[in-house]
Amino acid sequence: MAVSLMIQGTGSDVGKSLIVAGLARLFTRRGLRVRPFKPQNMSNNAAVTADGGEIGRAQALQARAARVPLSVHMNPVLLKPQSDVGSQVIVQGKVAGTAKAREYQAMKPKLLGAVMESFGKLAAEADLVLVEGAGSASEINLRTADIANMGFSRAADVPVVLVGDIDRGGVIASLVGTKAVIDPADATMIKGFIVNRFRGDPILFADGMATIAKQTGWQSIGLLPHFADAHRLPAEDALGLPSRGTGKGPKVAVLAYPRIANFDDFDPLRLDPHVELVFVRPGEALPGDTTLAILPGSKATIADLAALRDTGWDLDLMAHLRRGGHVLGICGGYQMLGRRIADPRGIEGPPGEVEGLGLLDVDTVLEGDKVLVETTGTADGIPFRGYEMHVGRTSGALRPLISFADGRSDGAVSGRVAGCYIHGLLTDDRQRRHWLQRIGGASEAFDYDADVETTLDRLADHIAAHLDCDLLLKLARPPKPPG
Repeated sequence: MAVSLMIQGTGSDVGKSLIVAGLARLFTRRGLRVRPFKPQNMSNNAAVTADGGEIGRAQALQARAARVPLSVHMNPVLLKPQSDVGSQVIVQGKVAGTAKAREYQAMKPKLLGAVMESFGKLAAEADLVLVEGAGSASEINLRTADIANMGFSRAADVPVVLVGDIDRGGVIASLVGTKAVIDPADATMIKGFIVNRFRGDPILFADGMATIAKQTGWQSIGLLPHFADAHRLPAEDALGLPSRGTGKGPKVAVLAYPRIANFDDFDPLRLDPHVELVFVRPGEALPGDTTLAILPGSKATIADLAALRDTGWDLDLMAHLRRGGHVLGICGGYQMLGRRIADPRGIEGPPGEVEGLGLLDVDTVLEGDKVLVETTGTADGIPFRGYEMHVGRTSGALRPLISFADGRSDGAVSGRVAGCYIHGLLTDDRQRRHWLQRIGGASEAFDYDADVETTLDRLADHIAAHLDCDLLLKLARPPKPPG
């Protein structure tokens, strides 16, 4: 029977996702069948699964670390924000509707059944299920009907290890304070703690670790130093979106509008030493020396198109093209490049229709079922592997960019402007090299997939060197039987 262990945090972005990924690779290398699981996630950075749904990007990375195919059951509830107060709700990989924050709180009791069903399916095929919590374990204002942290832990009887981030300060107070504010029955589920992102001499924090253990009664799993290569792995939260990459070469600028989605499409460009990548924020101008401007995916295309115009990027793009620059639109960015976008049913916001940028002779209607599919084909005659994740049908292209093996086509090209629905197009080394050559860049190959694999192995080694991983396995236990 599988055993399970849950990694929760004292707050968001304390390193839970990365620790679970490292543990997944470490225990997989020990010969265990490992499955990652996150009951509830919130992210506009998602991945298409082998079973035809979508999950958060962090769980996709963790599945890769465990060397298993992606499954919708690894993240049964995914919230994709469409505004400051509302989100699209994805249940077991499929859109179940939209809800404002207060409405979602009322939905959660009904979602626990799907969460427990998915958890049971993973446990049935694994030796170890590594569960990741969401946000903070001490959010007692959200404890009623919780399915993300202690609510799930109690329902499935999964023991918890709590992670605190020393890099942001106050780690002793955040760990000890968690014990102080949560329900005593919840506190008994926490069996150990990890202090993450330490910098300096660990001897200087020995008293701090002892104080936390004494004040909480939890076992110390270890003091985990900062992992310098964390930036080489796909990020999930747009709050962590970097300003630029570190390479030198042609400048590629990505327009980071407010509801940017699937921005991991550009991780290979950020890491590629043969290209200079910049993310341009609202209020910033498109750099005048940009060679390729990219309009990325969006969770609310019409709203982000309005934001694009408000910040003056439409004028910047016209000037960029007059200077001889190139433009590429991906998914929502492709829709923006067309003549018209209509949302008659209000799928992504209020019903309506707007003019696009008019740089491609295509029209888009947001309608029909969401397309979620892995795909292969050619673009400009060069092979690629990627995926589609979109609502909407785009028509009118006289010269498609993409050709699929089954004879279908996608996207459009007009001079130095191109667009398509394919996410991961530039993740494919063949396509990325082709695009860089097209804009005057180097022809050397950067093997992105190999870089991710090597980084996951280094992460596992890093965790093994600093955490008591044997103790973690001892703390894990079989989940509660269903019903």
